[in-house]
Amino acid sequence: MEENLCNIEFLKKASTYLARVQSELGGLREYRSNTFEEVLEQVIIDLQEEFEATS
Repeated sequence: MEENLCNIEFLKKASTYLARVQSELGGLREYRSNTFEEVLEQVIIDLQEEFEATS
């Protein structure tokens, strides 16, 4: 059985990258940066912390 853990959306507006992450535990949150790598790193760190806490 599959279970949706989170939804992640990456957007680019002008020179700013935006990530929207929604999960049951963390709710909806956004990350912004001028580089995609920084936004991706923020999302990875946040999700690692969130899901390590639940395991």
